[in-house]
Amino acid sequence: MNNGSSAQELAGILAREIEELPSGARITTHRALVRRFGVSATTVSQALALLTQRGLITSRPGAGSYRTESRPVARPGDTSWQEATLDLASGTDAAAGSPRSFKAPSLLGTLTAPAPDVVDLNGGYLHPQLQPLGALGTALSRAARRAEAWDRPPVAGLPELRDWFAADIGGGLGRQDVLVCGAGQSALATALRALGRPGDPVVIESPTYPGTIAAARAAGLRTVPVPLDREGIRPDHLDEALTRSGARIVVVQPLFQNPTGASLSARRQHEVRDAARRHGAFVIEDDFARHLVHPDAGPVPPPMIADDPDGTVVHLRSLTKVTSPNLRVGALAARGPVLARLRSAQLIDTMFVSAPLQYTSLEVVTAAGWRRGLAALGAALEHRRTVAVEAVSAIFGPHALAVRPRGGYHLWVALPGHLEAGQLAAAALANGVAVTCGDDYYPTESSDPHVRLSYVAAPSAADVDDAVRRLAPLLVER
Repeated sequence: MNNGSSAQELAGILAREIEELPSGARITTHRALVRRFGVSATTVSQALALLTQRGLITSRPGAGSYRTESRPVARPGDTSWQEATLDLASGTDAAAGSPRSFKAPSLLGTLTAPAPDVVDLNGGYLHPQLQPLGALGTALSRAARRAEAWDRPPVAGLPELRDWFAADIGGGLGRQDVLVCGAGQSALATALRALGRPGDPVVIESPTYPGTIAAARAAGLRTVPVPLDREGIRPDHLDEALTRSGARIVVVQPLFQNPTGASLSARRQHEVRDAARRHGAFVIEDDFARHLVHPDAGPVPPPMIADDPDGTVVHLRSLTKVTSPNLRVGALAARGPVLARLRSAQLIDTMFVSAPLQYTSLEVVTAAGWRRGLAALGAALEHRRTVAVEAVSAIFGPHALAVRPRGGYHLWVALPGHLEAGQLAAAALANGVAVTCGDDYYPTESSDPHVRLSYVAAPSAADVDDAVRRLAPLLVER
């Protein structure tokens, strides 16, 4: 099997082998499968996800994957007809000429837990060592005892939680300007679907968060990439892209952009907002890293929506990055009629966000220790970043990091010209380190090889240092 082999093919091969195993038998690790079949880590993750969906294996966090209990399963009939039907259902829209796509391998790769013997420099959520587990447990317990937690919440969200989000975002927003949603990815997908029609162009950063690309394609939108520099998206290229494409949506990450780590300066924020306003476009401000600022960052610009009386900016943020991936609660904020459109889009998809989760979130953010917890997390992230930067500079060279962000949780590492990002990521996994292939962050092919290294999913800073240094032999030109 070679790198072009599909996850379905790999899943078929593994299924035949696994069916012969006794119940409870441990499945071969990710690393071993990458080495054995010569495929990427993403392909292995997708294949194992397919086997999990079939009920053949189950994953135990920190322990690996195991053969499930054997049980009689009805043999499936001929489902081959579905391929053509699904292709027609998600293919080109006759009027708009834009294909929709529901493929998101990059997102799946970041959500798949690595084997116990692999150091995770890929994940974007806090390791349990960094999560406020005590505060979360107390908040969940208190929320569960509220009788109102089991009643239907308001469609727009709990008034008290909307008040908190409005104050946290600032800019004179009130609860009437805020919609509680199911975390950042859900908010992004809702906003893109509500503001765009199939076939519409949407301006995105290049490179950018893979979830933005996936959500845009699922909504049938046509991505228009605009390059970045050290201060974020380039206003001159943005204005040109808006003029050329007629796009009415721009998606930006203002702080510690994923993956580059660049932040929009206050001046750059004004230029981006002004360009969008001239073209009658909305700016979706994905402010995912607002609470991930490191102590040595100094003052950071306020959100773009804070100085936006005309309603150009649709702001989103989430609580998951600073608490737990399971506290899937966030907010959309906007001024003007657009919020009603956003509320309707969310209503159609999800009705409302679970009341127990909303009350748990409210307990967490209004607890006396909330701000102290954020400060402690920031200090821990600063230490991990320092360790990661030193290791990257030693192994990849002093010029590997164009930006050394003082916030967020990741580094964008340039590779030597003789390396290919996908091959390095596969080789790293085979050597016990999970990294993210930089190609995942571009809507089209890129000739600028990078990998993204996350330093929050590993157990400790020492693990981050060891994992980065373990990559040194893979950089040698052969």
